[in-house]
Amino acid sequence: MVASLSTSVNTNLGAISALASLRKINAELLVANKQLQTGYRVADASDDASTFSVAQGLRGDLQAFSAVQSSLANGVGLGAVTQAALTSISDTAGNIQAKLVQLSDGSITAAQRTIYTADYNTLTSQINNFITQANYNGANLISSGSAARTYLSSITGSTLSLSGLGATATALTTFTGAVNVSTASDAANSLTALTTFQSAIASSLSTSATESRTLSVQSSFQSAVTDAVTTGLGALIDADIGKASAQSQSLQVRQQLAVQSLSIANQQPSVLLGLFNTGR
Repeated sequence: MVASLSTSVNTNLGAISALASLRKINAELLVANKQLQTGYRVADASDDASTFSVAQGLRGDLQAFSAVQSSLANGVGLGAVTQAALTSISDTAGNIQAKLVQLSDGSITAAQRTIYTADYNTLTSQINNFITQANYNGANLISSGSAARTYLSSITGSTLSLSGLGATATALTTFTGAVNVSTASDAANSLTALTTFQSAIASSLSTSATESRTLSVQSSFQSAVTDAVTTGLGALIDADIGKASAQSQSLQVRQQLAVQSLSIANQQPSVLLGLFNTGR
């Protein structure tokens, strides 16, 4: 039994099939080229609505993490400046102790006492400078009347604080008011006031170190979380550029073949014209 073959000038099934294949290839090529152009597998909602929605949420989180990191960075910076100032004050207080001991020596001459007294005054002036210069971004934690500073620690709005350490300036005022180096006995008595001042500085330094360390640890944690979210977002929406490039090249070849197939299919009805050629 011989299968019947039919050819129609109204409906070209071969062309319809070839055109459908070409449309499918063109659609896939657009997707591959879009990935190459944008770098994203999901560049907008038209690519994958649900995944794009999740990605937008993650992008919002990343912006919030950036704000938290900025706040924590300010806290870490102020904490570092405060610790540097308190450490310098503590070191200078040790030098003052040496001067007071020298001034407690009844055997020194009047000229020597004058020199040591000038040294003492210079050292106390340095401490004042450390206090007034311990500024970071407009904040100073150890000046007189300084208040605590609060910083964001998470995207949920929780916070961490650096305590106001204005007691440092107060302790210096109390110490300098109690010191008298006019005589050896006065200088010796002043060592007690210095011990009180040093205890106040040690307390402030300990508080600052503990709170600054907490801020630094939280900042490192937030950085790690940000990196993890960024990596997850990339895995969710980034395109495999190598794969997309290979697909694009393959689809371009298939596109050319489909065009040729369509051209051949469109030529098939012209065969019918031979049936009406009676001249030969």
